[in-house]
Amino acid sequence: MKAAVLREPNKPLSIEEVSISKPGPREVLVRLKAVGVCHSDVHFWDGAFPHELPTILGHESAGVVEQVGSMVSAVKSGDHVVSILSPFCGTCEHCLTGHMSVCHTVNRPLFQRADDDAPRLYAGKEKLNQFLNLSSFAEQILVHENTLCAIDPEMPMDRAALIGCGVITGVGSVFHAAQVEPGSTVAVVGCGGVGLSAINGAAIAGASRIIAIDLSDDKLKMAKKFGATDFVNPKNGDPIEQVKELTGGGVHYSFECIGLKQTAEQSYLMLRPRGVSTIIGMIPPGVNIEVPGIELLVTEKRLQGAVMGSNRFRVDFPRLIELYKQGRLHLDDLVSDRIGLDGITGALQNLKDNKGTVARQVVMFD
Repeated sequence: MKAAVLREPNKPLSIEEVSISKPGPREVLVRLKAVGVCHSDVHFWDGAFPHELPTILGHESAGVVEQVGSMVSAVKSGDHVVSILSPFCGTCEHCLTGHMSVCHTVNRPLFQRADDDAPRLYAGKEKLNQFLNLSSFAEQILVHENTLCAIDPEMPMDRAALIGCGVITGVGSVFHAAQVEPGSTVAVVGCGGVGLSAINGAAIAGASRIIAIDLSDDKLKMAKKFGATDFVNPKNGDPIEQVKELTGGGVHYSFECIGLKQTAEQSYLMLRPRGVSTIIGMIPPGVNIEVPGIELLVTEKRLQGAVMGSNRFRVDFPRLIELYKQGRLHLDDLVSDRIGLDGITGALQNLKDNKGTVARQVVMFD
């Protein structure tokens, strides 16, 4: 199969012929149809986050099951599926208490092959390291069955793929992590694919005011399609003060969707008392967030993180698809461009350059 291989950080991906193993126990081989290019891929491509090389990036994918290994019960050949980078074991403390999204952070070996087993991916005799349990910048993926959710076969694949990361991260953080209440006020810092999804989720949840915050006026215009009611560009003044002026003291909920120290701290400071700030963006390793300690006590403001929207993806994905069918989840407006496998490096560069017209670029396979 063809795949885009990362061999050196911040260099063009190499389009290569790569071999993929047959499915073993609880493994599923999927022929991919669409893969979103996510900003998280950029962080690993440019070296901001370390990963063993060589590897195949990509993690936001949808396709059709080609073959299943022994003991697989979740999907069958011919199923249309969406993948996720946060699989679950179903038996650990986190899964049993309803927090499946963090299972993979402590049980990672369960979803990968042992070191002495044949690798899932290889080029000649060279092992390729699997990225986030998936490695989706390729024509096929071989994954643990608990990375997949079967979906309605009528769902368009390019929009279905987006649900697997950007959409569930944004919408899920609103629904599950923050539990936004109808009539409340919301601020979303950063209007890329995840931020736009958070805005969309806040609109579905019934927030009365949704403030979109971004340095790009183009992205602020996009945010209106997803449900934003107010717009703040930090170029026009302190975003904290702008938000407080718009809301009479601050928002009930804020979401940081960029991954910077400054914007994470701003998202906390724009809260009203007892407000909740949820950090969604990928804060680089070694970076600490500082907030006034006395405010945590006196105002009862809360600062929390959410990985992959605190998802329960086999429940969430079908529900999100239903919201899309109803016209309430605006996946059509998220797709900025459709590209081939050889266009991935350019797509990553577009995201790194923060081009204002880019929400999600999607790799399409025939």
